[in-house]
Amino acid sequence: MPTPKFCCVRLATVLLLSVMSGVAFAKDTPLAVIDWPSTGTPIVRFTFGKFKSLPEMGRLHGYVMDTTAENLSSRPIPSAIFSVYLFDKAKVRVGEDVISLTNVGPGETVRFETTVTSSGQPVSVSIQAKTNSGKSVSLTVNSTPQGASLKVDGVAAGPTPRLITVGAGKHILTFSKDGFKAGDFPLEIGPNDVSGGSVNYELGAASFDSIELRDGSVLNGDLVSVSGMDVEIRVGGNLQHIDRNQIKRVMFVQREAPRPDLPSAVPQQP
Repeated sequence: MPTPKFCCVRLATVLLLSVMSGVAFAKDTPLAVIDWPSTGTPIVRFTFGKFKSLPEMGRLHGYVMDTTAENLSSRPIPSAIFSVYLFDKAKVRVGEDVISLTNVGPGETVRFETTVTSSGQPVSVSIQAKTNSGKSVSLTVNSTPQGASLKVDGVAAGPTPRLITVGAGKHILTFSKDGFKAGDFPLEIGPNDVSGGSVNYELGAASFDSIELRDGSVLNGDLVSVSGMDVEIRVGGNLQHIDRNQIKRVMFVQREAPRPDLPSAVPQQP
């Protein structure tokens, strides 16, 4: 009769292994996995471990959670602050805390512990980005062609390309460059936007002819004539004669053709 005994021992071993596997799986199962923001493309994924009790502090209870935050985006997160809320089984908020992320690279995961106090027995957790009216983000502003004068909400910021810092809300970027049509670019920074973005603005077609000199300077105006010796250009209403040997390049703009309904010139009778 040894065979039944061996079967019983093997069955008990299998059951023990199953129980141990179940305990290990339950231990590794997180309390919550939360993507932020909850709508649209997620940027950060938070994983909260189960509550671990700390020594009681009077009527309050302390808990610690093993936490990870994964940057799901292709851009770094220089700084972000989130509020963590705890709820009991009746969905009543019983505690809260703050998580601060700093310099999290694209695809990077950071691990830390979240310590919270609670006035009740928490069973669930939620997260929300902290609103901050003083929030600002940095972004690179460029133009085509480069070297345009940039204004941010009417304040001069320097030539492009330029790194600027702006707060949440609506802004107007103004671009101007000699020989090109100036233009505005509306910019809106949302509460969930992070630093690292860029704006590139293409200025309108040149409104004047341009003469680029060999010393690097540029004259913008209306080209009057070109001869074998010099070029005549009207700049700001004044005629200038430029020696052809000083000229590196001449660029013309397209002029509007005469209207077809205009009367043709009639030669004067002698």
